[in-house]
Amino acid sequence: MDGNVLTLVAAEPGPLVESWAAAAARALEKLGAHLGGTAWLAPNLACDIAFDGLDPDQAEAAARGYLAMTPVDLIAQYLAGRKKRLLLADMESTVIANEMLDEIADLAGIKAKVAAITRRAMNDEIDFVGALKERVALLKDKPASLLQEAGKRIRITPGAPELVATMRANGATTALVSGGFRIYTARIREELGFDLDFANELVISHDKIAGTVREPIKTGNSKLETLTRLAAEQGCPLALTLAVGDGSNDLPMLGAAGLGVAFHGRPHVAPRARHRVDHADLTALLYAQGYHRDEFAADSRPRRTR
Repeated sequence: MDGNVLTLVAAEPGPLVESWAAAAARALEKLGAHLGGTAWLAPNLACDIAFDGLDPDQAEAAARGYLAMTPVDLIAQYLAGRKKRLLLADMESTVIANEMLDEIADLAGIKAKVAAITRRAMNDEIDFVGALKERVALLKDKPASLLQEAGKRIRITPGAPELVATMRANGATTALVSGGFRIYTARIREELGFDLDFANELVISHDKIAGTVREPIKTGNSKLETLTRLAAEQGCPLALTLAVGDGSNDLPMLGAAGLGVAFHGRPHVAPRARHRVDHADLTALLYAQGYHRDEFAADSRPRRTR
């Protein structure tokens, strides 16, 4: 066989998942694929369908068409190099459920104005750097204590602890990247066990938010540069990297990674990513690498949940 695999991950376990897997297999077979059997990674939740004779992108599109109205995610890829050695994960609305600038703005009483700019920036309707500067300027002279208060609202996305712990247990390097602020990425790095974190520095002056971000501002291109730099430093081919994010500034790194996944992506982002997870939690990225549920690494450190 050519060595291709279609991974199916449902939003939650259920009796219909087996029939959905059968429907996906029929979709591939109808296009001339030769099937190599179905292997369950988690009962009634996630499985692999081995195939050859069909391009993975075409297989994924065909299966998605058959299962368009079901709460299931599909990722097709080559089997070779499936387990990744480097993970780059966006933080806000990916590893955590929050957009931290919106949380700070809520405490400052200007949430609606800031959130509207956030939505437009994440949907690629306006320039990210300009949007960041505009939002931060609205916080000028607000007390710096708002940053700590906003941090109490952080909710970890389900599956994030397992994703980081399992990849690290299997020798991968994990990095958290964000166009947001390092006061939060440093905290989440420590809490979830990421190896590295990269984000912007919010300027504080006399215990007040100065309304500016320290240059150079980290953008989508910065995330791409971080991916390629870390891969080069570790002698890791880009084919063996995994990137995940939800916003338009994540698209450059998603396009360059061996496995780039839009996680519950914004309306104008998910269709532009090669792979997408719309229904399941972040453990879908482990199933996509072929990990079985009983291979997930446990992490007993206390943390918040989404």
